[in-house]
Parts: sequence; C-alpha cells; structure tokens
Amino acid sequence: MWEWSESERAQLAVFLEDRGIAAGPVSTATIGDGHSNLTYLVTDGNARVVLRRPPPPPVPRGAHDMLREARLIDALRDTGVPVADVLATGQVGDVLDVPFYVMSHVQGPVVTTETPESLSSPEDRRKIGEALIDTLAALHQVDWRAAGLSDIGKPEGFNRRHLERMGKLVADEAGNPPAEFAAIDAWLSANVPTESGASIIHNDYRIGNVILAPDSPGRIAAVLDWELATVGDPLFDVGYFLASYPVEGEPLTPTAELGTATLEEGYPTRDELAQRYSASTGADLTNIGWYTALALWKLAVLYEYGRRRADKGVGDLYYKDPELVRSFLEAAHRAAGIE
Repeated sequence: MWEWSESERAQLAVFLEDRGIAAGPVSTATIGDGHSNLTYLVTDGNARVVLRRPPPPPVPRGAHDMLREARLIDALRDTGVPVADVLATGQVGDVLDVPFYVMSHVQGPVVTTETPESLSSPEDRRKIGEALIDTLAALHQVDWRAAGLSDIGKPEGFNRRHLERMGKLVADEAGNPPAEFAAIDAWLSANVPTESGASIIHNDYRIGNVILAPDSPGRIAAVLDWELATVGDPLFDVGYFLASYPVEGEPLTPTAELGTATLEEGYPTRDELAQRYSASTGADLTNIGWYTALALWKLAVLYEYGRRRADKGVGDLYYKDPELVRSFLEAAHRAAGIE
C-alpha cells in the first residue's frame, strides 16, 4: 500500500485551492480495498472530494491510466449514466509522481455483502437490481462517437482480440496456456461469436462498483471504477455482470463474494436481469454463456498474473492464494458446460 506524506498533502492542498476546490490544509482517508487504483476521500473540513491515483509501481504497461479514466467519466456527464463530476486532473509532478484526478464526492452507500437498513425492504432491493441492469443498458446506448470517445477502443474483432491479448499474460514462451487453463482456453477459442454490436463497456460492472442513493426508492447515484472501460461488444459487460451476480447454491468466486447482498429477499435473479436487459435493448442473448465464461476466464488470467507477481514479491499480496484462480476457472468451466 501507498501512504500520503505530509509534504504531499500540503502540495495537494495548494493544488486544490488554486482550482477553487478546497481551502486550507486537507486530510486524506482511504476508500475501498486498494487492490487496483487507489481512491481517497479528501477534505478541508468543509469541502469533500475524491482523488484517484494508480497503485505503486511497477505498473503494467497501458494499465491504470488515470487521465483516460477521467476523460471517459467527463464524457458521460450529460448522458443517462450517473457519474461523479470530474473537477481537476493532475499530471506527473503536479502533486505526485503519477497522474491523478479529483472528482466530486457522491453521497450514498456502496453495497457488497449487505444492503443498508434504509434500503432493505424487498421493494427497494428489487428496484436496486433493476436499476443496475437498466443503467448498464443506458451505458450501452450512449452514442460514443458523439461523446468524443471514438479513439478509446477498437470494436471490430473485439472478442477474438481480447481473448488473445489476455491469454498472453499467462502463456509460456511458446504461447501455450498453463495446463489448468487449457480446456477453457480451447473452448473459448473454438466458439468466439461475432460481435453483437459496439458500445462503451465498463469492463468491471457489478453492484460493488456503484454508489446507491442513500434513501428509498432504490436507485443508482453514480457508477465507479472506469479504469478498464473501452469501446467493445456490449455483451461482454452483460456476461461479466451476470458472472459477478451470485446465484443461491452456486460456489462463490472472489468477485461474487463482493455481491452477496443480492442473495437477500427482493433482489431479482440473474435470469430475470438478463431477460430485462434483452427486453430493454433488443439484444440476442443466445451466446451469453460464452461471454460469461470469457469474463470468468479473464478474471482467472488476471488473478494468475497477480499471483505470479506476488510470488516474486511485487504487487499486491492479496493475489498470492492460488485458490482464487482455481475458483474463477471452475466457474468458467461451469459457464461453458465443460469438465
């Protein structure tokens, strides 16, 4: 983990005051678990804002691009997708030795394992679940070209390219996957569907990555964590969301463990949400099993990559447990219907 020094806090206070965001000395407090980009609540005792920065180096090439993330959030400001307001961006050397951005602080709970009392009625829980999938549908209907985001992704051939690019993270020098990945790798490669369309995709959309409005009725105040967003096949977002949405009686992956609140009474089922998305967008979900398996396989790849780094004493030690990788691989096999 990385901690603020008093000198950095003092420089941040000047940075914020120069931009009319805060006044005087500031304090910082960590938000979230810190396994990816680092997020901090910053306050001068009156104003409250949120700062996002990359994790400590070494950072994989092309990852954790804070200025790209800020640009994408700002482009969504006037759409039907609820996001925070980007207030300022910082270049290397402005305050820190990495780029960062500052956004408005959105009030409300982030739900993972338990719905807060103020939203715990079955009716509110159902509305939260419906708002989750409706917000994802709204994101996929944003005109990304008109929003000035035509250069952030390559939607043509997205599925095959994504599969091949991610696989390289754990393949050996000859391009072969680890033995435990071989079956699901082969199945995904043999069944790649043609892209269902092109839209902005969040790439990590789940209940733990949204802020809920604090009071009834259940609704979403802001979608968080846009670091992986790009333009690609919208069904990848749907598959990932469904993969992260627990089903009663199924083993939980690490991602599903961060959404067990949705097992409480009132939340729609995974199948109900898939049907609601299809009805709203007209999407054909015939191949949704492939997208769900792809999402779980991708998480297995990323966790395996993180595990190898942790074994070398680099990066986050959270990833060191090989059972995390195994959990995602087993779920991917179930989604694909293979042994």
